[in-house]
Amino acid sequence: MRSFATAGEVADAAREALAPEVWEYVCGGAGTEATLRRNRAALDALLLQPRVGRDVSARSTVTTFLGVELALPVMLAPIGTIGLFDRAGAAGAARAAARAGTASFVSLLSVPVLEEVAQTGAALFFQHYTRSDRGWTLEMIRRVEAAGYRGLCVTLDSAVDGVRERELRNRFDRGAAQDRPNIAPGHDRRELQAKLTWPELAWLAEQTELPLLVKGVTHPDDAVLAVEAGAAAVIVSNHGGRQLDHQAATIELLGPVVESIGDRAEVIVDGGFERGADVVKALALGARAVLIGKAACFALAAGGEDALAETLERLRVEVDRTLALLGVTAPEELTAAHVRVSPRPFD
Repeated sequence: MRSFATAGEVADAAREALAPEVWEYVCGGAGTEATLRRNRAALDALLLQPRVGRDVSARSTVTTFLGVELALPVMLAPIGTIGLFDRAGAAGAARAAARAGTASFVSLLSVPVLEEVAQTGAALFFQHYTRSDRGWTLEMIRRVEAAGYRGLCVTLDSAVDGVRERELRNRFDRGAAQDRPNIAPGHDRRELQAKLTWPELAWLAEQTELPLLVKGVTHPDDAVLAVEAGAAAVIVSNHGGRQLDHQAATIELLGPVVESIGDRAEVIVDGGFERGADVVKALALGARAVLIGKAACFALAAGGEDALAETLERLRVEVDRTLALLGVTAPEELTAAHVRVSPRPFD
Protein backbone atom coordinates (compact mmCIF):
# COMPACT_ATOMS: atom_id res chain seq x y z
CA MET A 1 0.00 0.00 0.00
CA ARG A 2 1.13 3.54 -0.71
CA SER A 3 1.45 5.38 2.59
CA PHE A 4 0.33 8.98 3.00
CA ALA A 5 1.95 11.36 5.46
CA THR A 6 -0.61 14.18 5.21
CA ALA A 7 -4.27 14.77 4.40
CA GLY A 8 -3.17 16.79 1.39
CA GLU A 9 -1.36 13.81 -0.08
CA VAL A 10 -4.49 11.71 0.33
CA ALA A 11 -6.61 14.31 -1.48
CA ASP A 12 -4.07 14.53 -4.31
CA ALA A 13 -4.08 10.75 -4.74
CA ALA A 14 -7.87 10.66 -4.68
CA ARG A 15 -8.10 13.26 -7.41
CA GLU A 16 -5.73 11.21 -9.57
CA ALA A 17 -7.76 8.06 -9.02
CA LEU A 18 -11.27 9.41 -9.60
CA ALA A 19 -13.06 10.30 -12.80
CA PRO A 20 -13.38 14.11 -13.06
CA GLU A 21 -17.15 14.08 -12.59
CA VAL A 22 -16.86 11.94 -9.44
CA TRP A 23 -14.14 14.22 -8.05
CA GLU A 24 -16.40 17.23 -8.68
CA TYR A 25 -19.30 15.40 -7.05
CA VAL A 26 -17.45 14.61 -3.82
CA CYS A 27 -15.94 18.10 -3.56
CA GLY A 28 -19.09 20.02 -4.43
CA GLY A 29 -21.91 21.66 -2.55
CA ALA A 30 -25.29 23.22 -3.23
CA GLY A 31 -25.86 26.41 -5.20
CA THR A 32 -23.03 28.91 -4.85
CA GLU A 33 -21.39 26.55 -2.33
CA ALA A 34 -21.48 29.28 0.32
CA THR A 35 -22.39 26.76 3.04
CA LEU A 36 -19.59 24.46 1.93
CA ARG A 37 -17.04 27.28 2.13
CA ARG A 38 -18.42 28.59 5.42
CA ASN A 39 -18.00 25.20 7.10
CA ARG A 40 -14.26 25.47 6.48
CA ALA A 41 -13.94 29.21 7.06
CA ALA A 42 -15.73 29.07 10.43
CA LEU A 43 -13.46 26.28 11.63
CA ASP A 44 -10.43 28.35 10.63
CA ALA A 45 -11.84 31.43 12.37
CA LEU A 46 -12.20 29.56 15.66
CA LEU A 47 -8.94 29.93 17.56
CA LEU A 48 -7.48 27.60 20.17
CA GLN A 49 -6.56 29.01 23.58
CA PRO A 50 -3.84 26.89 25.25
CA ARG A 51 -2.68 26.80 28.85
CA VAL A 52 0.94 25.94 29.60
CA GLY A 53 2.83 24.67 32.59
CA ARG A 54 0.57 21.59 32.83
CA ASP A 55 1.64 17.95 33.12
CA VAL A 56 0.46 16.42 29.84
CA SER A 57 2.88 13.50 29.77
CA ALA A 58 0.08 10.92 30.00
CA ARG A 59 -2.80 11.44 27.59
CA SER A 60 -5.80 9.62 26.14
CA THR A 61 -8.00 10.22 23.08
CA VAL A 62 -10.61 7.67 24.20
CA THR A 63 -14.24 8.71 24.47
CA THR A 64 -17.67 7.10 24.22
CA PHE A 65 -20.76 7.62 22.10
CA LEU A 66 -24.07 6.07 23.19
CA GLY A 67 -22.16 3.54 25.22
CA VAL A 68 -19.76 2.58 22.42
CA GLU A 69 -16.11 3.10 23.36
CA LEU A 70 -14.12 4.97 20.73
CA ALA A 71 -10.33 5.06 20.57
CA LEU A 72 -10.61 8.52 19.06
CA PRO A 73 -13.47 11.05 18.90
CA VAL A 74 -13.94 10.57 15.15
CA MET A 75 -16.45 8.27 13.42
CA LEU A 76 -17.23 7.63 9.77
CA ALA A 77 -20.24 9.46 8.37
CA PRO A 78 -22.91 7.68 6.30
CA ILE A 79 -22.06 7.89 2.59
CA GLY A 80 -24.77 6.72 0.23
CA THR A 81 -22.48 6.63 -2.82
CA ILE A 82 -19.55 5.03 -1.02
CA GLY A 83 -19.16 2.40 -3.74
CA LEU A 84 -17.96 5.13 -6.12
CA PHE A 85 -14.79 5.48 -4.06
CA ASP A 86 -13.96 1.87 -3.24
CA ARG A 87 -15.52 -1.37 -4.49
CA ALA A 88 -15.75 -2.75 -0.94
CA GLY A 89 -18.12 0.08 -0.11
CA ALA A 90 -19.42 0.39 3.43
CA ALA A 91 -17.88 -2.96 4.36
CA GLY A 92 -14.36 -1.69 3.67
CA ALA A 93 -15.07 1.49 5.62
CA ALA A 94 -16.41 -0.56 8.54
CA ARG A 95 -13.26 -2.69 8.62
CA ALA A 96 -11.11 0.45 8.64
CA ALA A 97 -13.16 1.86 11.52
CA ALA A 98 -12.78 -1.37 13.48
CA ARG A 99 -9.01 -1.34 12.94
CA ALA A 100 -8.90 2.23 14.26
CA GLY A 101 -11.11 1.41 17.24
CA THR A 102 -14.03 3.58 16.22
CA ALA A 103 -17.53 3.27 14.73
CA SER A 104 -18.98 3.68 11.25
CA PHE A 105 -22.37 4.89 10.02
CA VAL A 106 -23.88 2.86 7.18
CA SER A 107 -26.27 4.54 4.76
CA LEU A 108 -29.48 2.95 3.52
CA LEU A 109 -28.34 3.98 0.03
CA SER A 110 -24.91 2.34 0.23
CA VAL A 111 -23.40 -0.95 -0.89
CA PRO A 112 -23.25 -3.81 0.03
CA VAL A 113 -26.38 -4.95 1.89
CA LEU A 114 -26.50 -3.95 5.55
CA GLU A 115 -26.13 -7.55 6.76
CA GLU A 116 -22.87 -8.00 4.87
CA VAL A 117 -21.46 -4.84 6.42
CA ALA A 118 -22.45 -6.11 9.87
CA GLN A 119 -20.38 -9.25 9.30
CA THR A 120 -17.24 -7.11 9.63
CA GLY A 121 -17.82 -7.02 13.38
CA ALA A 122 -17.42 -3.25 13.52
CA ALA A 123 -19.47 -0.98 15.76
CA LEU A 124 -22.13 0.30 13.36
CA PHE A 125 -24.99 2.78 13.26
CA PHE A 126 -27.56 2.55 10.46
CA GLN A 127 -28.67 5.72 8.67
CA HIS A 128 -32.24 5.56 7.39
CA TYR A 129 -34.27 7.58 4.89
CA THR A 130 -38.06 7.46 4.54
CA ARG A 131 -38.65 5.59 1.30
CA SER A 132 -41.88 3.59 1.61
CA ASP A 133 -44.75 2.80 3.97
CA ARG A 134 -44.57 1.94 7.67
CA GLY A 135 -44.60 -1.77 6.93
CA TRP A 136 -41.41 -1.52 4.91
CA THR A 137 -39.88 0.76 7.53
CA LEU A 138 -40.57 -1.84 10.22
CA GLU A 139 -38.99 -4.52 8.06
CA MET A 140 -35.86 -2.37 7.76
CA ILE A 141 -35.74 -1.74 11.50
CA ARG A 142 -35.99 -5.46 12.25
CA ARG A 143 -33.17 -6.18 9.78
CA VAL A 144 -31.00 -3.53 11.43
CA GLU A 145 -31.74 -4.91 14.88
CA ALA A 146 -31.07 -8.51 13.85
CA ALA A 147 -27.76 -7.54 12.25
CA GLY A 148 -26.48 -6.05 15.50
CA TYR A 149 -26.34 -2.35 14.70
CA ARG A 150 -25.87 -0.03 17.70
CA GLY A 151 -28.38 2.63 16.72
CA LEU A 152 -30.83 3.92 14.10
CA CYS A 153 -30.05 7.30 12.54
CA VAL A 154 -32.76 9.24 10.68
CA THR A 155 -31.76 12.10 8.38
CA LEU A 156 -34.16 15.05 8.34
CA ASP A 157 -32.46 17.66 6.16
CA SER A 158 -33.25 16.03 2.81
CA ALA A 159 -36.89 16.80 2.07
CA VAL A 160 -35.69 17.44 -1.48
CA ASP A 161 -32.26 17.40 -3.08
CA GLY A 162 -30.15 20.51 -2.96
CA VAL A 163 -29.37 22.15 -6.29
CA ARG A 164 -25.83 20.95 -6.93
CA GLU A 165 -24.50 22.81 -9.90
CA ARG A 166 -21.36 20.74 -10.36
CA GLU A 167 -23.50 17.64 -10.83
CA LEU A 168 -25.78 19.47 -13.24
CA ARG A 169 -22.86 20.81 -15.23
CA ASN A 170 -21.31 17.34 -15.50
CA ARG A 171 -24.68 15.64 -16.17
CA PHE A 172 -23.80 13.40 -13.22
CA ASP A 173 -26.65 11.25 -11.87
CA ARG A 174 -25.51 9.90 -8.52
CA GLY A 175 -28.72 7.88 -8.16
CA ALA A 176 -27.86 5.88 -11.25
CA ALA A 177 -24.13 5.67 -10.53
CA GLN A 178 -24.40 2.93 -7.90
CA ASP A 179 -26.79 0.14 -6.95
CA ARG A 180 -28.94 0.45 -3.82
CA PRO A 181 -29.28 -3.13 -2.62
CA ASN A 182 -30.85 -2.23 0.75
CA ILE A 183 -33.98 -0.92 -1.01
CA ALA A 184 -36.24 -3.52 -2.59
CA PRO A 185 -37.76 -2.75 -6.02
CA GLY A 186 -40.88 -0.63 -5.74
CA HIS A 187 -39.95 0.91 -2.39
CA ASP A 188 -37.64 3.73 -3.51
CA ARG A 189 -40.20 6.55 -3.24
CA ARG A 190 -38.00 9.59 -2.71
CA GLU A 191 -40.93 12.02 -2.42
CA LEU A 192 -41.93 10.55 0.95
CA GLN A 193 -38.90 12.16 2.57
CA ALA A 194 -40.71 15.50 2.23
CA LYS A 195 -43.55 14.21 4.43
CA LEU A 196 -41.36 13.21 7.38
CA THR A 197 -42.44 15.09 10.53
CA TRP A 198 -41.80 14.95 14.27
CA PRO A 199 -44.84 12.74 15.01
CA GLU A 200 -43.54 10.18 12.50
CA LEU A 201 -40.14 10.32 14.14
CA ALA A 202 -41.74 9.73 17.53
CA TRP A 203 -43.54 6.70 16.06
CA LEU A 204 -40.20 5.41 14.79
CA ALA A 205 -38.62 5.77 18.21
CA GLU A 206 -41.42 3.66 19.71
CA GLN A 207 -40.80 0.78 17.29
CA THR A 208 -37.30 -0.10 18.43
CA GLU A 209 -35.14 -0.39 21.51
CA LEU A 210 -32.16 0.85 19.53
CA PRO A 211 -31.08 4.42 20.32
CA LEU A 212 -32.59 6.86 17.84
CA LEU A 213 -30.26 9.46 16.31
CA VAL A 214 -31.54 12.50 14.41
CA LYS A 215 -29.23 13.89 11.73
CA GLY A 216 -29.53 17.26 10.01
CA VAL A 217 -30.34 19.42 13.05
CA THR A 218 -29.08 23.01 12.89
CA HIS A 219 -31.64 24.91 15.02
CA PRO A 220 -31.69 24.66 18.83
CA ASP A 221 -35.50 24.42 18.85
CA ASP A 222 -35.33 21.43 16.49
CA ALA A 223 -32.81 19.79 18.80
CA VAL A 224 -35.36 20.08 21.61
CA LEU A 225 -38.09 18.63 19.37
CA ALA A 226 -35.80 15.73 18.47
CA VAL A 227 -35.26 14.89 22.13
CA GLU A 228 -38.97 15.18 22.84
CA ALA A 229 -39.60 12.75 19.96
CA GLY A 230 -37.31 10.21 21.57
CA ALA A 231 -33.86 10.92 20.18
CA ALA A 232 -30.91 9.71 22.22
CA ALA A 233 -28.47 11.70 20.07
CA VAL A 234 -28.56 14.72 17.79
CA ILE A 235 -26.24 15.18 14.83
CA VAL A 236 -25.56 18.82 13.99
CA SER A 237 -25.20 18.67 10.22
CA ASN A 238 -25.84 20.80 7.17
CA HIS A 239 -25.14 17.79 4.93
CA GLY A 240 -21.66 19.07 4.21
CA GLY A 241 -23.09 22.13 2.48
CA ARG A 242 -24.78 19.90 -0.09
CA GLN A 243 -28.42 20.68 0.67
CA LEU A 244 -29.41 24.24 1.67
CA ASP A 245 -27.02 26.94 0.49
CA HIS A 246 -26.26 30.02 2.63
CA GLN A 247 -26.51 28.24 5.98
CA ALA A 248 -24.32 28.88 8.97
CA ALA A 249 -21.42 26.51 9.52
CA THR A 250 -22.06 23.57 11.81
CA ILE A 251 -19.26 24.65 14.18
CA GLU A 252 -21.14 27.96 14.63
CA LEU A 253 -24.37 26.12 15.43
CA LEU A 254 -22.92 23.44 17.68
CA GLY A 255 -22.76 25.43 20.92
CA PRO A 256 -26.38 26.65 20.82
CA VAL A 257 -27.64 23.13 20.06
CA VAL A 258 -25.67 21.62 22.94
CA GLU A 259 -26.95 24.32 25.28
CA SER A 260 -30.56 23.79 24.21
CA ILE A 261 -30.69 20.11 25.20
CA GLY A 262 -28.13 19.90 27.97
CA ASP A 263 -27.53 16.34 29.11
CA ARG A 264 -30.81 14.97 27.70
CA ALA A 265 -29.07 13.64 24.57
CA GLU A 266 -25.56 13.30 23.19
CA VAL A 267 -24.44 15.57 20.37
CA ILE A 268 -22.08 14.90 17.48
CA VAL A 269 -21.31 17.05 14.46
CA ASP A 270 -20.08 16.95 10.87
CA GLY A 271 -19.25 19.53 8.23
CA GLY A 272 -15.74 20.15 6.93
CA PHE A 273 -13.68 18.41 9.60
CA GLU A 274 -10.27 17.56 8.16
CA ARG A 275 -7.64 17.77 10.91
CA GLY A 276 -7.25 16.84 14.54
CA ALA A 277 -7.41 20.49 15.57
CA ASP A 278 -10.83 20.75 13.91
CA VAL A 279 -12.01 17.81 16.01
CA VAL A 280 -10.72 19.32 19.23
CA LYS A 281 -12.60 22.57 18.52
CA ALA A 282 -15.85 20.62 18.26
CA LEU A 283 -15.16 18.74 21.48
CA ALA A 284 -14.51 22.01 23.29
CA LEU A 285 -17.95 23.23 22.23
CA GLY A 286 -19.71 20.15 23.58
CA ALA A 287 -19.65 17.48 20.85
CA ARG A 288 -18.92 13.90 21.88
CA ALA A 289 -17.25 13.22 18.53
CA VAL A 290 -17.25 14.32 14.90
CA LEU A 291 -18.18 12.51 11.71
CA ILE A 292 -15.96 12.63 8.63
CA GLY A 293 -17.42 12.11 5.16
CA LYS A 294 -15.38 13.81 2.46
CA ALA A 295 -12.09 12.92 4.14
CA ALA A 296 -13.23 9.29 4.24
CA CYS A 297 -14.12 9.37 0.54
CA PHE A 298 -10.70 10.77 -0.31
CA ALA A 299 -8.97 8.03 1.66
CA LEU A 300 -11.05 5.24 0.12
CA ALA A 301 -10.35 6.55 -3.38
CA ALA A 302 -6.66 6.95 -2.64
CA GLY A 303 -6.08 3.52 -1.15
CA GLY A 304 -9.20 1.74 0.06
CA GLU A 305 -9.54 0.31 3.54
CA ASP A 306 -5.84 0.64 4.36
CA ALA A 307 -5.70 4.33 3.50
CA LEU A 308 -8.85 5.02 5.51
CA ALA A 309 -7.45 3.20 8.56
CA GLU A 310 -4.28 5.26 8.15
CA THR A 311 -6.31 8.48 7.93
CA LEU A 312 -8.13 7.65 11.15
CA GLU A 313 -4.86 6.89 12.92
CA ARG A 314 -3.39 10.17 11.67
CA LEU A 315 -6.42 12.00 13.06
CA ARG A 316 -5.96 10.24 16.40
CA VAL A 317 -2.35 11.38 16.56
CA GLU A 318 -3.31 14.93 15.61
CA VAL A 319 -6.03 15.01 18.29
CA ASP A 320 -3.54 13.70 20.85
CA ARG A 321 -0.92 16.32 20.00
CA THR A 322 -3.47 19.12 19.96
CA LEU A 323 -4.68 18.12 23.42
CA ALA A 324 -1.11 18.16 24.73
CA LEU A 325 -0.37 21.56 23.24
CA LEU A 326 -3.61 22.93 24.72
CA GLY A 327 -2.55 21.73 28.16
CA VAL A 328 -5.14 18.96 28.60
CA THR A 329 -4.83 15.20 28.74
CA ALA A 330 -8.23 13.87 27.60
CA PRO A 331 -11.29 14.95 25.59
CA GLU A 332 -13.46 15.38 28.68
CA GLU A 333 -11.15 18.12 30.00
CA LEU A 334 -11.96 20.40 27.08
CA THR A 335 -14.31 23.34 27.64
CA ALA A 336 -15.45 26.39 25.70
CA ALA A 337 -12.63 28.30 27.42
CA HIS A 338 -10.21 26.50 25.10
CA VAL A 339 -11.57 28.27 22.00
CA ARG A 340 -12.37 31.80 20.97
CA VAL A 341 -13.67 33.37 17.78
CA SER A 342 -11.14 35.38 15.83
CA PRO A 343 -12.01 39.09 15.48
CA ARG A 344 -10.89 38.77 11.87
CA PRO A 345 -11.11 35.82 9.45
CA PHE A 346 -7.98 33.66 9.54
CA ASP A 347 -6.46 35.80 12.30
